[in-house]
Amino acid sequence: MYRRVEALPDDGKACTLALLPHLSESKPVASSQTSAVVTGASRNIGAAIALRLSADGFPVAINYFSENEKNDALNVQSEIRKAGGRAEIYQCDVSQSDQVEQMFKAISADLGAPSVLVNNAATSVASAITFREIDEAAWDEVTDTNLKGVFLCCKAFDKYSIEGSFRSIINISSIRVSIGMEGNSHYTAAKAALIGLGRVLARELGPSEIRVNAILPGAITTPDQAAYGDVAALHRMILESQSLKRLGMPVDIANLVSFLVSPDASFITGQSILCDGGWAFQ
Repeated sequence: MYRRVEALPDDGKACTLALLPHLSESKPVASSQTSAVVTGASRNIGAAIALRLSADGFPVAINYFSENEKNDALNVQSEIRKAGGRAEIYQCDVSQSDQVEQMFKAISADLGAPSVLVNNAATSVASAITFREIDEAAWDEVTDTNLKGVFLCCKAFDKYSIEGSFRSIINISSIRVSIGMEGNSHYTAAKAALIGLGRVLARELGPSEIRVNAILPGAITTPDQAAYGDVAALHRMILESQSLKRLGMPVDIANLVSFLVSPDASFITGQSILCDGGWAFQ
């Protein structure tokens, strides 16, 4: 299924669909019928991951949360199909076990048993809410998606994936875990828990040849950054903090996912890898 694919072109814009023009040139022919599941794949990092995994030869399951995201999911699906790939979209609240079960059952029937799961879906918080401002309902809303949802998807993946299909789980965590950024403790706590969960799963699922790793993205440029107010000031702060003086893009995360699920990374599991331009060092 795999061969090395050069980094996708990037025009400097946040829109991940702009990365598509050359996918058909590097797309390998799949040699087995297993699929890749990407949760929260209608926009931004999730969309870039879906596009890259399609370029790597996977039929891709594009998960999205609500009707408001359906058109974005359809756009990702359309771009994959234009490049000669296979993709289907699946609306699912990953915090609901019955919906997750139905989604994985449908994916297996439509695209083949999954061999890759990328847990990217997350409830994010635009403003920095302090610990004292977070109530129980807000805590539950964030952790239900960002932690419980990952647990449920991992359970379903373990059930529906096939032994011997070179299986890999990637959990998308956050640089907040490494630098202890103020605010949004519910978000940071859930993202930190993904690292602990991933290490346990790497131990328990390793004998079944399922690898589990986490990626901690740094400040990745997306349209959502506008919610933080002065985007130019935000970018200046980011560049001052980073060793590399360019802004991170969704494709940077997608390229790392591509490597981690490939045979080139077959001896890597239980790891938490920063992709942050040299902001926080481990």
